[in-house]
Amino acid sequence: MRWLDVTFATPAENLACDEILLTIVEEDTREELLRFWESPQHFVVLGSSNKVRDEVDVDACRADGIPILRRHSGGGAVLQGPGCLNFSLVLAIDPDGPTRNITETTRFVMQRHADALANVLGRPVHVQGSSDLTIGDRKCSGNAQRRRLNALLFHGTFLLQFDLALMEKYLRRPPRQPAYRQQRTHSDFVCNIGVDTARIKQALIAVWHAVEHTEGLPTAAIEDLARTKHSSPEWVFGR
Repeated sequence: MRWLDVTFATPAENLACDEILLTIVEEDTREELLRFWESPQHFVVLGSSNKVRDEVDVDACRADGIPILRRHSGGGAVLQGPGCLNFSLVLAIDPDGPTRNITETTRFVMQRHADALANVLGRPVHVQGSSDLTIGDRKCSGNAQRRRLNALLFHGTFLLQFDLALMEKYLRRPPRQPAYRQQRTHSDFVCNIGVDTARIKQALIAVWHAVEHTEGLPTAAIEDLARTKHSSPEWVFGR
């Protein structure tokens, strides 16, 4: 596996990059990838099938100039921005291995990440809900998955030094909640990990035995997908 630390200038380009990386590994399953990125601006990103007004306070976002986008994986709406570290893990699908289906892939990745984070913190980290990492009963990492024929994208966030109060402002209470949430507000449900970004990156690089990726990315394809799909109102609001 190779790792790269690449953040593009816009939220749409960052989402498009994940999709392009999945295509790269789909076409060449020998090249598994781990990407890190952290948006310098706040934006909301919906899961592929979310209804916008069920998940997002659209009026508050528009008033404050917070972009609303949609990713091509599942899961609920999240707020992104400074202090929120993203990882994108693109793996080959092995019909006889731990990536053979959604459930086994989730178990495989989440336990590795829970163990890696626990080693950094020196305290237990748990897997709860469908694909959350928690410290105690508070969520510190949410994750989602997209599968194709030969490869899958498993991506998520680590809340490190994020302004958690903004979640109350821009996100609604999700219509579907894991049982352990117990109807708590965003502020009562999530927490920051509170460690340096570099420590989380190094922990994930180590657990995936990744080496640095030095080749260029297909920036033209990423920019084109960002413009034609991820910046399209039909893609974002057409559900």
